[in-house]
Amino acid sequence: MEQTTFFTLGQRVHSSTDPRRVGTVKFVGNVEGYSGIWVGVDWDNEGDGKHDGSINGVRYFQGRSQNSASFLRPQNLSPGISLLQALKLRYQSHSTEQDEDEMYVLSASNKRVSVQLLGKDKIQDKLSRFEELTSASISYLGVSTPGDPAEISASVPNLKELDLMGNLITDWKDVGTICEQLPHLVALNLSNNLMTQNMTGLPLLKAIRVLVLNSTGINWSQVEILEHSLPVIEELHLMGNNISSIKGFDSLRLLNLEDNCLAEWDEILKLSQLKSLEQLYLNKNKLTCIFYPDKIQEVLSNHESCEESYFPFQNLRCLLLGSNEINDLASIDSLNTFPKLIDIRLSDNPIADPARGGLPRFVLIARLAKVEMLNGSEISARERKESEIRYVRLVMSKLLDNPEEINRLHPRFVELKNFYGIEDERSLVGAAGPQKMASGLLSITLKCVASSVGEKLPLTKKLPATTTVGKLKALCENFFKLKSLKLKFFLQEEGSPLPMLLDDEMATLMDMGIGNESTIIVDEES
Repeated sequence: MEQTTFFTLGQRVHSSTDPRRVGTVKFVGNVEGYSGIWVGVDWDNEGDGKHDGSINGVRYFQGRSQNSASFLRPQNLSPGISLLQALKLRYQSHSTEQDEDEMYVLSASNKRVSVQLLGKDKIQDKLSRFEELTSASISYLGVSTPGDPAEISASVPNLKELDLMGNLITDWKDVGTICEQLPHLVALNLSNNLMTQNMTGLPLLKAIRVLVLNSTGINWSQVEILEHSLPVIEELHLMGNNISSIKGFDSLRLLNLEDNCLAEWDEILKLSQLKSLEQLYLNKNKLTCIFYPDKIQEVLSNHESCEESYFPFQNLRCLLLGSNEINDLASIDSLNTFPKLIDIRLSDNPIADPARGGLPRFVLIARLAKVEMLNGSEISARERKESEIRYVRLVMSKLLDNPEEINRLHPRFVELKNFYGIEDERSLVGAAGPQKMASGLLSITLKCVASSVGEKLPLTKKLPATTTVGKLKALCENFFKLKSLKLKFFLQEEGSPLPMLLDDEMATLMDMGIGNESTIIVDEES
């Protein structure tokens, strides 16, 4: 670190007019063709700059991108403020008349109507009494130093939760100082503070149970050092740190590893020995498959030994796997083996995206026997029943004559078929008797939303399960008087954010797994 009159190379700063515009000092000195001292800053947000650290053909430093760097006068930058200064700024400063003048809503005639906050003074008074403060958020205020340690403990002795996201803290010693002076602090958010690699001198953070370190530049070697300073940690959030290999904390209940570079499921299996782990967030990584180990001792032969009676991921109930690259049925079926897993996210994986040839929601529900929450949406008893029946009918329509293929590709098929007492749908639909024929009819609600014909009332029709998508289009032309339009159909499914396109005109309702009381949206090609 080179010392200068104004700033230190490597120092974290923010714009004097915008504490959210944060960067790192890369140059201090003269710039050819310009008088006085200039500070070269490489901004965290790559679009905040004007160049890459060079000007007029002279390179002064290397920016992170073509437009991440700027040269500024020292007075246009702030080196930050102390923790207590930020608390006073956030909780003890009063709104000015100008601030209150800007609080308004527009009337029907587009005139300003002033807004009065009832009880504002009472709330402000309570928040300004630091000794009563238990939770504080001072995000993006330019905090760069703890300040006087004794003042911290004297001013906010009862603080339990502290949000320091997006500030200028870099030194782990400062983190230790803050925690030592706040003995009741259990939750700390340091996201978007660029922390140094050196963790020497970090004291025991004996009260911290929740630690958020998203986008701090931390690596797993540092995490392992942290483990010794966090004896009671329960939640650890490590999003956006380019982590590609991991280990685990015995006391963790929640581990957030979203938006990293994890590509091998074997890395995740290192966490399977954590007996307290209940929630594991792995969205936005690079995982291509998952599996449940038969014997934990074999999987962890190169890691710490486990008790013979222990099951892998014994208490895991929530596993978020959205936006990965999972694309095989075996991965989906393996989720049934996790002992307590009931909450799963699979959205934005090829295997769970019908638009990319993946499985629709009802098939996922049917294949996942114990899941109660899928992709953030609760699975009701009715949705599960309808999904499993649709799934059985779908498999029967495609593979009824190939029982070996059914057993290999659809491990729950026989169980579900027997549970619901479903007979061969083909024979029912083709039977001569009126009662058997009726059992092959499906009650389908058709909703026409074609913009060129205006709003039409939904129609509910009884249709044979063997009706093809192409035949249904011809019927809808008559039902809704749509002779001149080219139609497209979507299946509206409970719990799915988007309807599923029905684009195979030769497929039957049975082939598509469409069950009784389904809703099909009738639209026109754009």
